[in-house]
Amino acid sequence: MASVINESENTNLYARLNDDRFLNLRKKVALFERKIKDEDLKKLFHNCFFNTIDTTSFFEEDGSVFILTGDIPAMWLRDSSAQVMQYLFFAKEDEEVRDYIKGVLKKQWQYIMIDPYANAFNRRANGNGHIYDLDKQSPWVWERKFELDSLCYPLFLACRYFETTDDVTCFDDAFLKAFDIICDVFKTEQTHAEESPYYHEIVGSDHKTWTGKGKKVKNNGMVWSGYRPSDDCNIHGYYIPGNMFIVSVMTKLKNIFKTVLSDDERENMCTYFIQTVGDALEDNCTVEIEGVGKIYALETDGFGNYNIMEDANIPNLISMPYYEYPYVDKKIYENTRRYLVSERNPYYFKGKVLTGVGSPHTPKDYIWPLSLIIMALTSDDKREINGLVKMLKNSTDGTYYLHEGIHKDDASKYTRPWFAWANSLFSYMVLAKQKEIDDIE
Repeated sequence: MASVINESENTNLYARLNDDRFLNLRKKVALFERKIKDEDLKKLFHNCFFNTIDTTSFFEEDGSVFILTGDIPAMWLRDSSAQVMQYLFFAKEDEEVRDYIKGVLKKQWQYIMIDPYANAFNRRANGNGHIYDLDKQSPWVWERKFELDSLCYPLFLACRYFETTDDVTCFDDAFLKAFDIICDVFKTEQTHAEESPYYHEIVGSDHKTWTGKGKKVKNNGMVWSGYRPSDDCNIHGYYIPGNMFIVSVMTKLKNIFKTVLSDDERENMCTYFIQTVGDALEDNCTVEIEGVGKIYALETDGFGNYNIMEDANIPNLISMPYYEYPYVDKKIYENTRRYLVSERNPYYFKGKVLTGVGSPHTPKDYIWPLSLIIMALTSDDKREINGLVKMLKNSTDGTYYLHEGIHKDDASKYTRPWFAWANSLFSYMVLAKQKEIDDIE
């Protein structure tokens, strides 16, 4: 996913697929863009906002919507959810946007019913993708890395959609079937070694890049997974932000099953995960750092071993307020944030162009715009937010699009010229923080 390129002009990568759609949305966005005083910021926002709708979305005959991640011809459950979040700002008043987001959800439920352990899927059952992955069970599957965020993000999108629009039709039979499958997987992976059928091997690769059955973990109520949101292999089997994400979506869904759908059985299932995963997090998610205090760790095995670092991919530790983990301790979060945006995090880099968090998924000294965007989204400091927006605006190498990773000292060196997740999250951040951004009236 992360080849490094040097390219100053990439407009040819963005085939305009859907310019004739969403005319009302385009008018609404044009009104908002009039408030942006800085022309570079306005152009960057415009390109980023429409990148997913205009270049990555395919509208199927059954009403579902297939969304490319960008320059990889597959649909990630995680990416596709994040790629449409910015449109929620306009969904309540725009039926076409509502149908679009429900079409994305419909496609996601279809894929989860095909294989809930897979993270990315083909548009057609053509067998494309990681053909040397074992155990790859379906020609629909592009890649079969089991990540908690792959199952949490569609649930989160459905909840956020309902909270924004009051449209209960997103909770249809397909949603209920997918929810039940997700719960079965989560429950199975609470006792991974004893119960799980999941196995993943990449033929010809070393153990650093695939999980097999995974290292030993202690059963404690947390849900095991093989991979992080970066698609990189976990060091320890319990990815803490992913488990926090489970608690977040189950908390939202519990209220929906109780007050909207009157579904006692599924409400009780949500309660089960809130309690078991939440209790395990309470006992296992923090470590004491001398001179710092308690901070949240990224991974653990339940035996007292921890991975202390940050990865730019979301959900991560800094993004807790974004995915609305309900039991975040403010003091511990502040300690964690300070620790992770310093050289004590091995994937934090300072440079002439960018300063922020990268990932072991990309080369050393490459910073992900995602990390700067999530820093701005989770900040209340106007000065910090504007500094982050300025860095992002100046990091595009004249393309007026964001990228996966950018060299800290050279904006012309970047990975993935077409990475719609970063573009979407940037436009979401601009809309969410518009009152704090100096260049917006």
